This record gives sequence, structure tokens and C-alpha cells, in this order.
Amino acid sequence: MVDEKLQKIIAHLGLASRREAERWIADGRVSVNGSIAELGDRANEKDKIRIDGKLIQVTAKSDFQRQMLAYHKPEGEICSRKDPEGRPSVFDTLPTIRNGRWLNVGRLDINTSGLLFFTNDGELANRLMHPSHQVLRKYAARVRGEVTEAILRQLTQGVELEDGPAHFESIEDAGGEGSNHWYNVTLREGKNREVRRLWEAFDIQVSRLHRIQYGPFLLPRTLRKGRWQALPPEELKLFEDLVGLKPTVQPKKPIVTNRKKLKNKVLKARKIHKK
Repeated sequence: MVDEKLQKIIAHLGLASRREAERWIADGRVSVNGSIAELGDRANEKDKIRIDGKLIQVTAKSDFQRQMLAYHKPEGEICSRKDPEGRPSVFDTLPTIRNGRWLNVGRLDINTSGLLFFTNDGELANRLMHPSHQVLRKYAARVRGEVTEAILRQLTQGVELEDGPAHFESIEDAGGEGSNHWYNVTLREGKNREVRRLWEAFDIQVSRLHRIQYGPFLLPRTLRKGRWQALPPEELKLFEDLVGLKPTVQPKKPIVTNRKKLKNKVLKARKIHKK
């Protein structure tokens, strides 16, 4: 294995995003061969890399198996692994994975449902979320308030938000009347609560928000809320091509999970939430 930057190795293993790995290094949490690492340090599979004193297993790049899951997030779940309030998490029912962990590609707030992706490759997650790749996102939004042609035109031309300009790339009337009117909107940015804030700039409230597309992938009608499905190689390649990553070796075995165990995890998460 050729020497690579530490943050890239950590991200590649799915232990964190590259930015998060850089923070770990800056905070002195990473060591190489017994010495505290610094930003810019490099290593390879023969080096002993530890995070918070725990040795991590660095696999040869040629053996790495990139994987990706599509998940149908229900309302009421958070996108963090742990929550002091004990609310259900999108990570509660994901399958276990060896030598790494699942990283969510972007986030959906607790009141937003729909398509969310996970991968074991921090580099893929980082590139998909990076603004330079302009990955398309499509949402179905139910709104309350008077929507005029002038407002729709302004929403596509641009609105100045607190953190800079933003706009919808397209808006499609999806039907409904009164407080039950739906619009399908697309954008290529990932600002916090961007869809809701764009509508709120015109005193229009979003009462329901559901992501139906991310990049080239549409939320399958057969994927029920709270369930996930592994992307086959041909679908994973669409995302790899989108951000310029070469395919890795394919998993020898497909991702599977114990349905009974999965059900128990769901029931346990709901029980904790009710408390």
C-alpha cells in the first residue's frame, strides 16, 4: 500500500468523514507507531494506527469492498447515532458491518422523511456531499400559504438566506388544494433546512417534506418506511461515476440481516423512545 494521508485512510475505512478525521488528528486523538499524529502525516497498512488508543485494522486498498445502502427514513428519526432524549435513530436497524461503520450521506431533519443513503466509504460520502459535485436532490413538499407565480419565479431565480443565496432548480405543481397542496422541488445544494427556509422566506410553511430522489436514484415504491436495501454493483457504479471514484472489489457475500434480530432492535428503539 502506498503511503496515504491519515485522514484519507480513516475515511476510506468508513470510520469517519474526511473532515471529521482531520478534526480527530488536530485534537491529538490519532497516533502512528506510538507517536501522536499531525495533519499532513501519511501511513500505510504496515503502520500501527490508533484512534483514542484503539488499534484500527488497515486493509489493503485492493481488498476494500465499497458498499452502499438506500434507506427509507420515517418522520421522527434523527440522523445521529446517539441521542440524550432516546429518540429513534436512522442507525438503529442498519445491518452490522465488519472493519468499519455506516456513514450517512447527508442528513434529513427529524420531521423530514424519504430517501437517505449510507456507505462504508468515507471518501464516497465526502464527495457526494461536497458542493462541487452538485448532486441533485428532489423533494415532495406540502405547503400552506398563498403561492403565486411571482413567488415561484423568485424561488427559482434565487433568494438571499442567512447563510447565502439559494434557489430551487425546478418546481413542479404536484396537485392538491388549500393546505394540502404539493410541489416537487429540486436543488443541488445541501444547506441546513434549505427547502423549508426557501418557502418560509415568503411566509409559506412546509407541513410535510419527503425526499424522493438523490442523484440518479429514485426512492423505490417497494422500499417501506424504516427499511433499507443494498445497492447492487450497477447502481453503486452510478454514484461512483458521479464523483469520479473507481469501483472496488465486489463483496463476496451480499449484505444480509437477521429479520428476527432486526425486529427486536426496532421494538427496543421504540420502547426507549416511549419512556
